[in-house]
Amino acid sequence: MKLKNLVLLVFSMVFYAAGEPKYIFLMLGVIGMAYVLALGIDRIRKGRGILLTISIAVSLLPLLYYKYAGFFAENVNSLFGASVPVPHLALPIGISFYTFQLISYIADVYRRRVPAQRNPLSLALYVSFFPQLIAGPIVRYSDINEALDNRTHSFEDFSAGAWRFTMGLAKKILLANTLGELCDLYRNTTDGSLLFAWMYAVAVCCQIYFDFSGYSDMAIGLGRIFGFHFPENFNYPYMSKGPAEFWRRWHISLGSWFRDYVYIPMGGNRVSLPRWMGNILTVWFLTGFWHGAGWTFICWGLYFAVFLVAEKFAKPVIDKTPVVLRHIGTLFIVMISFILFDASDMTQFVSRVAGLFDFANPVSGEAVYYLRSYGILLVLAVIGCTDFPKRLAVWLAEKSPAAKAVQILQPAVMLVLLFVCTAYLVDGSFNPFLYFRF
Repeated sequence: MKLKNLVLLVFSMVFYAAGEPKYIFLMLGVIGMAYVLALGIDRIRKGRGILLTISIAVSLLPLLYYKYAGFFAENVNSLFGASVPVPHLALPIGISFYTFQLISYIADVYRRRVPAQRNPLSLALYVSFFPQLIAGPIVRYSDINEALDNRTHSFEDFSAGAWRFTMGLAKKILLANTLGELCDLYRNTTDGSLLFAWMYAVAVCCQIYFDFSGYSDMAIGLGRIFGFHFPENFNYPYMSKGPAEFWRRWHISLGSWFRDYVYIPMGGNRVSLPRWMGNILTVWFLTGFWHGAGWTFICWGLYFAVFLVAEKFAKPVIDKTPVVLRHIGTLFIVMISFILFDASDMTQFVSRVAGLFDFANPVSGEAVYYLRSYGILLVLAVIGCTDFPKRLAVWLAEKSPAAKAVQILQPAVMLVLLFVCTAYLVDGSFNPFLYFRF
């Protein structure tokens, strides 16, 4: 097992160094710090809280510097007329994800939920494992500590992992990238028609979903091939009936991380009403800020905070509302949120939302042209955001008259998808995952 871990660690480092060679030392330094301080937290009885504080602070410092230093400097200059130098730093890939993984590991050691890892190579593998290093899901040490020391491999796991990886790749290449083309057309056009605005709104929601859930599928699939079982990160969020349910289904690993390591330690909802509302606002401020160093991201997080609080207070009324209306209302709330998420500033956000209600300019020739070009894709994307494809696949493979034939053809389908995705990658331009910037 030690040799397996060493091989995976070496290739994970090579993988990361291929994209960020100079930042590999930063990641190794943070891992080394966490290793030493976690051992101290695990062994001593007095002063554990001080070590925990130091560990979290040191883990956060690189993230604060590389991701937020420029944002803070710009805002200080703007508010106080200062002339603080604004650093323009390249963000280390995946730093938001592996920082949160390290913090969860240190906190769990402090809470005696897991023992400190004695083998530094195993801890380094946990943090740097290449399938989920760059864009998650945020895997907790408790999820894979057993697998680090004792994992098995099987043909079933390899097959399931390869299929999951292929589905994720297809989501990204065939759906997210193509939907991104439509979004780019809208961003660069002067056509402000109602039809084009709604096409963009639907496309950007689907693009973000397929881009991020596609990467999560690829990470989960590769992890399973190597004997690791990562937690699910998405559960058909666009089928939700309210904002709270949406966040139980969307980016599950991030939502549960903020719940367990920020919200509950602050007191959760077992406090006075003003403090509870403060806890909600703090968590969602941090959730938005985690996604990006910009006011649009902060507003995006606080936007959800407002609806989550409102949902709590209006629950008796909401429970009596027809389910279909709750679905539609949730989809509209989420759609507006992702228009904000995609906007470069608040002026652009307001302009794009206004376009959704520009009934004086309903249709244009350009919008009709792009609807003909991308209409089928939009329909397939919307269907793909539901659990219908999964239910259909299960029926075809297990209950249909042609179930055996479907099972036999599955490897061929996987190979065809891999070939098509590869052809798209070779023929297309570089298009990284959206969450690489986080």
